[in-house]
Amino acid sequence: MKLKVITLFLGAAGALAACGPAPTPQQQAARQHEIACLSGTLGGALIGGAIGNQFGGGSGKSILTAAGAAAGGIEGNRFAC
Repeated sequence: MKLKVITLFLGAAGALAACGPAPTPQQQAARQHEIACLSGTLGGALIGGAIGNQFGGGSGKSILTAAGAAAGGIEGNRFAC
């Protein structure tokens, strides 16, 4: 019985959430800009980490991987945003 009530409640909440106002073009553009910034930052961090991982050995390899990821994230953010 509880499962049916919870399912009904969640279904009603989902249906009501779909009835919200459509986003304005400015809101859509802002959302796309946020996604582009996040994608650039994450992509840069992944590429920088992969490049940094190619150098050094032992704990130096870990340090260079982290430094490459940080530098790549910064540059990716600067490029995308």
